[in-house]
Amino acid sequence: MAQFDQTLKIAPFLDRHLVFPLLEFLQDKGIYPNDQILKAKIELLAKTNMVDYMMDIHRSLYDEVPKEMMDRRAEVVNRLKALEDLAAPLIAFLQNPQMTAELKPERQANLQMLHDRYQIGPEHIDALYQYAKFQFECGNYSGAADFLYQYRTLTINSEKAYSAMWGKFAAEILMQNWSGAEYELGKLKEAMDSKNFSSPLVQVQNRVWLMHWSLFVYFNLESGRHSLIDLFMNDRYLHVIQTHAHHLLRYLAAAFVVCKRKHRGNIKDFIKVIQQEHHTYRDPITEFLECLYVNYDFEGAQRKLQECEDLILNDFFLGRPETDNGYIVYKFRDEFLENARLAMFETYCKIHQRIDIGMLSDKLHMNYDDAERWIANLINFSRLDAKIDSKNGTVVMGVQHTDVYEQAIERTKPLATRTYVLARNIAENLPVRA
Repeated sequence: MAQFDQTLKIAPFLDRHLVFPLLEFLQDKGIYPNDQILKAKIELLAKTNMVDYMMDIHRSLYDEVPKEMMDRRAEVVNRLKALEDLAAPLIAFLQNPQMTAELKPERQANLQMLHDRYQIGPEHIDALYQYAKFQFECGNYSGAADFLYQYRTLTINSEKAYSAMWGKFAAEILMQNWSGAEYELGKLKEAMDSKNFSSPLVQVQNRVWLMHWSLFVYFNLESGRHSLIDLFMNDRYLHVIQTHAHHLLRYLAAAFVVCKRKHRGNIKDFIKVIQQEHHTYRDPITEFLECLYVNYDFEGAQRKLQECEDLILNDFFLGRPETDNGYIVYKFRDEFLENARLAMFETYCKIHQRIDIGMLSDKLHMNYDDAERWIANLINFSRLDAKIDSKNGTVVMGVQHTDVYEQAIERTKPLATRTYVLARNIAENLPVRA
């Protein structure tokens, strides 16, 4: 499955701390030799302050710890203590509930109060930022998250406040606090949309980073896949995917498979994107959608569906195992396969009037009895105009006509969003009058 592993494509757009969970996943799956993963970890750790962790890995590989690592550890401890001392007055203030009760919504008033009453100045606030950043590099994500949040409420340095938002977002992800991470993701997107970047390229880089980091959040929340589609199918972000991050099409395609019913209008646009990028990027999930919705190749779709299962189980974001009543389950895989079979059945029904259940069970990779029960439940709980002829072992489809009113709604649904985006783009490019 190494041919479908996207770690090397994704890692350049992540903070190095966010790469460690991916390496842990690869190590558990055994996709690459264990020594190769351990060496990659050491290379990453060398650029952080997690010296103890790096020493442990080095010892497991070579049965020794180099002197330079011991020296580095002493430097990190001394630097941490020095930064803590510099930020100590402000930290003491923030840890005192009676003192923090004096803070007001106005930042300038707070800065003046801190200076006049507690002799806390800009240098202490900057020291808090440096201390929080150093804590993050040491792997203390909880402490870093708290200090970065407090720094953002006090600072008037917009650039460092923006950087602190990224740090807080990363810390919430690494603590697996998904609701907190989702909140930080929304705040960061708002700041990104309103921020004046030094160049359009810098803005594009920030958007591509945001999309990669968002994968941690969106595939760990129940409603995350819907939010992923909303973000990635936004014209600005979709353009970034097509120019800088084609590999993200895998996750957008996977989200569409499990959320097709709520995003029927968007899936047609996405299928066009898959066709446009076919020669640039493809994998079993995008090819499954092409087989089903472009070529109507149900045999090919079935083959790709089997490949999709292997791909999902070996992809960090799609195949992470969960524990349910003491059992290891793969919820996204099961949800994906169920919805993929549903999509195959619905598409097949649209172009046939009478369908043999035995043949359909083969296409859905199910035994006959399970397929019959599955089809019966689907007909009962969906809007399909169909009935099962048990005597002949067939599904008989009714004549389906889409109401003209529904067609008009379906075709015009995306216009409001596109009009808003177009108007906003025009407004941003208009010259500013003095």
